[in-house]
Amino acid sequence: MKIRGFTKKIFAYFLIVIVLSLSCVGIFSYIITSGELEEMVENQMDQIAGNAVHHTDLYLKDYERSIVSLLTNRQIMEFIDLPATREEYDYYLYRKTIREVSVDPLFIRNPKLASVYLISDKKNAVYYYNNVNEQSFNAEDIQKQRDYFLANTTANGQLSILNHTIIEGQENQMLTIVRRIRGYTSPELSGLLAIEMRSADLSALWKGIDLGKYGYLFIIDDKGRYIYHPDGLKVGTSVPKAFFDKLNQADSHSFADAYEGDERMYVSRKSEFSDWQLVVSMPLRELRKPLSNIRSTTLVVGLFTLILAMLLAYRFGKSIAKPVQTLKSGMRETEKGNWATIPLPPHRDEIVELMVRYNLMVKRLSEAVDRVVQVELSNSEIRMERQKAEFQSLQLQINPHFMYNTLETIVCYATIQDSEEISEIVKALAYMLRYSVQTNLEEITVANELKHVMYYLVVLRHRIGREFEIDVAIKPEYLLHVMVRLTLQPLVENVFQHAFPDGLEDYHIVRIDGGVHDGIFWISVEDNGAGMSEAKLTQLREKLNTNRLADGEVDEAGKKGGIGVLNVHRRIQMVYGEQYGLRIESKLEQGTKMIMAMPALPQKLE
Repeated sequence: MKIRGFTKKIFAYFLIVIVLSLSCVGIFSYIITSGELEEMVENQMDQIAGNAVHHTDLYLKDYERSIVSLLTNRQIMEFIDLPATREEYDYYLYRKTIREVSVDPLFIRNPKLASVYLISDKKNAVYYYNNVNEQSFNAEDIQKQRDYFLANTTANGQLSILNHTIIEGQENQMLTIVRRIRGYTSPELSGLLAIEMRSADLSALWKGIDLGKYGYLFIIDDKGRYIYHPDGLKVGTSVPKAFFDKLNQADSHSFADAYEGDERMYVSRKSEFSDWQLVVSMPLRELRKPLSNIRSTTLVVGLFTLILAMLLAYRFGKSIAKPVQTLKSGMRETEKGNWATIPLPPHRDEIVELMVRYNLMVKRLSEAVDRVVQVELSNSEIRMERQKAEFQSLQLQINPHFMYNTLETIVCYATIQDSEEISEIVKALAYMLRYSVQTNLEEITVANELKHVMYYLVVLRHRIGREFEIDVAIKPEYLLHVMVRLTLQPLVENVFQHAFPDGLEDYHIVRIDGGVHDGIFWISVEDNGAGMSEAKLTQLREKLNTNRLADGEVDEAGKKGGIGVLNVHRRIQMVYGEQYGLRIESKLEQGTKMIMAMPALPQKLE
């Protein structure tokens, strides 16, 4: 789907970038954090289970040492050896002595003990109680107890910890530590020594362990029966076989199960001392609560950030799009030819700087277009003037072959009449005619222009009837420089027409000079004739500044001039540009100097 509109595009792109960034950060943070939290919780539960097992083993080992202290008592060993046909006094004496010497001190050291009792293979039994109701047993009861303990203890005298009690009404609330012992006279194990303690006392060991409101610990024996559980109704019952198998397979790793109703995580540790498994149980909802909080916080913060970012993206898009729209409108007006600048906002940034540059560009383009139009108009006028000048030259080409043939006929007659003057005049006129009737304004060398002036002086000498020389001061290296055709001779002719109104005298001089200065090639025609008044000079300069061809102007004598000074100036401009042309300097009664300025172009080889 294509998105139209600059603002919408910026908004869409910003939204995509923000959503992708927030999603990636949120997802990766959640995955990494959840993994780390699960690992931390598992390590914490593993540490709790390990510490609980350690403290429980220390607790049980303490009672084991109590039993060991009883094993070294001689009266206990002798009691085991009493025959079944004992004397009642002997039974009473041993019972009293064992209590005073061993049992009472044991109860004092371990007030949490509930009972201590001895059962021999000869059916002799003695029972001691601590803060519980005393029980009495007949021979049948003693036999049942003996059979149970023999079935649940090892023949090598190893200590056994059983979820069992002989005290009525205390079922599943007591733990019994029991082992087989020998008598005084035989190394054979012929009796049983047992102590009972309250299983609830184990919970006192774990008070420093914080498992939260819904977490707890319980103990399972190697047969899968509850030794301890906060729910006293479960003590003595068997755990579900599926859970017991999963517990054994998990070993020391955590696992989840819902056999207790809600889904919980379990971590177990097995006691090397008692072969019990101490299990830490915590609900998954509590364990995952920090993850839920992180997820909720991430979503809330992400949503807030997204909304804020969308607002900023919208404002940012508008701040860019609005000036761009203004630029777009300005360009449309420019396309229509309306060179109008666009309004600038009060603040300054890169976009506003672009608008400033656009206004400057429009202004300069407008000025440039105006200049181009003016130049085009000027070029059009120049082309028209050039055509006019060429038309003027065409007017001179009135059957030139007929005129050449006529001049040749005159030369023949002059030769027959032996008149060298006529022949010289006609030859000079023929050259000047051939040189003048070319219609183009192409450039010619200075040498050719001087040659044309020389032939003009030949004709002039015969007209005025006296010799006259022009001082040519142009250095030889400038003779091959180029200049506009037919511009030097009109200036020389102008001198003879206007500079010497009272006739040509010997002190009159005409000087032609030239040179190069600052890239300008100049040729001057200077005389010491009558000169011009300041008013006339100003008038002539104003005519030169009009940059127009003269069309048969009439001089003071009422004669219609030819190309003239004005046309020389304009012909130079049409060839080289309006920065070039003719400059006139003159003072009354001191002479006149006319200077042609042209570019110093490379020399032209003839």
